[in-house]
Amino acid sequence: MKRIGFPILLIAMAIYCSGPLLWQCITSLKPESELTRIPPIFPGDPTVNHYISIFEGYPFMRIILNSAIVSSATTLLSLVLGCLSAFGLSKLRVRHKAFILGFVLSVSMFPAIATVSPLHIIIRGLGLRDTWWALILTYTTFSLPLSIWILTNYFQQIPDEICLSARIDGCSPFQTFCRIMLPLSAPGIFTTAILVFIFSWNEFLFALTFTSTPASRTIPVAIALFPGLHEVPWGDIAAASVLVTLPLIFLVLTFQRRIIEGLTAGAVKG
Repeated sequence: MKRIGFPILLIAMAIYCSGPLLWQCITSLKPESELTRIPPIFPGDPTVNHYISIFEGYPFMRIILNSAIVSSATTLLSLVLGCLSAFGLSKLRVRHKAFILGFVLSVSMFPAIATVSPLHIIIRGLGLRDTWWALILTYTTFSLPLSIWILTNYFQQIPDEICLSARIDGCSPFQTFCRIMLPLSAPGIFTTAILVFIFSWNEFLFALTFTSTPASRTIPVAIALFPGLHEVPWGDIAAASVLVTLPLIFLVLTFQRRIIEGLTAGAVKG
């Protein structure tokens, strides 16, 4: 029973977790006449008109480009700043490391809605509203604590003797960081990059507040603005949701081994 029950449990859990995505896929293939039919059914005559519609009726390629640039730039900034900060907190002689790390983490404890108003005033004062940089700087601020926390814990698992050996061989701290720490920390860096990218790709509140035109609008806001005055294009919304989820699925499947290595680093000691 254990041999049979465990696979069945895994399959049931997989179906349950993937249910919303599967339902969106089904909805995106339904003709308009079947979208609101009760009870819901599988599409009798599948169509790809909704996928065509989102590119013809909306500037969707521009919106995807905005999300890709904002998410990639945020991930890059968070990794650069996070890796340098984590290296200093884990391997260099820095006083009050625990206090500094706790202070950095305190940034992520504020509810996002409580920071929207002051951030909006700052961004408007800097002339950055409705630009990529408004989102990149904001997302980096809120993703940096996560990056520093994950990378600090990962760097601490690397033996100090390796860094000491590098210093004896004449490496400066920065050379030790670039030539030794970064290659050894690849799984943790990949894990952090995926988590930051997903956060930036899916973020809605700041994107809604700081952007107002398709020139910088990201995917979550664009999909939320699909409904018109008298109708809700459920088929278009479902098609857009499926399309923007595919890059995340591809990233996770491609770097699955690296992500698991990064998340489980230090869990088992030899």
